[in-house]
Amino acid sequence: MTSSSQMATASPVPPLASAEEGLRLLRGMQLIRTFEEQVRTLSSGGAIPGLVHLCAGQEAVAVGVCSLLRADDMIASNHRGHGHCLAKGADVTRLMAEIMGRRTGYSLGRGGSLHIFDVANGNLGTTGIVGGGIPLAAGAALSAKRRGRGEVAACFFGDGALNQGLLFEVMNMAAIWRLPVLFVCENNGFGEFTAIEDVTAGPDPIARGAAFGIPSETVDGMDVLTVRVAAQHALDRARGGDGPSFLICNTYRYGGHHVGDKQTYKDDADAKAWRLKDPIERLARQLKDAGMVTAKTIAALQHDIDAEVRAAVDTAKAAPLPVADDLGAHLYA
Repeated sequence: MTSSSQMATASPVPPLASAEEGLRLLRGMQLIRTFEEQVRTLSSGGAIPGLVHLCAGQEAVAVGVCSLLRADDMIASNHRGHGHCLAKGADVTRLMAEIMGRRTGYSLGRGGSLHIFDVANGNLGTTGIVGGGIPLAAGAALSAKRRGRGEVAACFFGDGALNQGLLFEVMNMAAIWRLPVLFVCENNGFGEFTAIEDVTAGPDPIARGAAFGIPSETVDGMDVLTVRVAAQHALDRARGGDGPSFLICNTYRYGGHHVGDKQTYKDDADAKAWRLKDPIERLARQLKDAGMVTAKTIAALQHDIDAEVRAAVDTAKAAPLPVADDLGAHLYA
């Protein structure tokens, strides 16, 4: 059961962006949600090899942060990373093909969901190693600092990584060297099947960043506008040479740890309460209340996304599987 302390708290709604910007954020979240729903269906039907870990419910974090990143900025993801990939500009068809193990995917269909690398969009990869993306982002930030072009790196990790020694080592170095890196914890309340309060000591995980003198903030990870405000401050600091920041985004995964997880460890009342904070419905309501969009506009946006994702699935299904000679391809630069 997720404790009430992990529930996203109400906070003042920041000023809305323009209608154009609001629709861009809404589209980004809708695309991730629709993509993940398709992946769930495909996985349940046996069309995807191995386990897949979905991020439905957590869209506001990926979109809120990545919508502020430049093309030359970098991200490092985790095992629940389809949303990060899409928010950073991944091609929907190539991403779907990789997850389905097809030769037209990002890694010729050999890597699947847990090994998606998209160099052209600054994506250092998804990974099945808990906290594995954290040092990648710090290394990219060190490289960016040496180049001096104002690039930054952001890494996304779950609450399970809060207890990894690797996080503390990297935070220490990032603080000492004032690296332009943003640490983003997507705290969905569970590490696999275990509630955070059962395995994570300390009254507030934000202290993990504060211990190193890193500006740290807990934000409502179910509100894309709130995430953007916090991320903007952090990225401005990084680009200005003021070093790393740490965000804990309280959010919720609607599905289980993986597609086959029956989620018997979750509390029904908690799950329903989080659903009321759905980030997509929340932004859509804010845009409509501000007179920026109509329900018809939102429906048309969803229709276009549905068609885009269906086309990606159809294309991926028709694509060839990897061949034997692909095994040794692209292993070395």
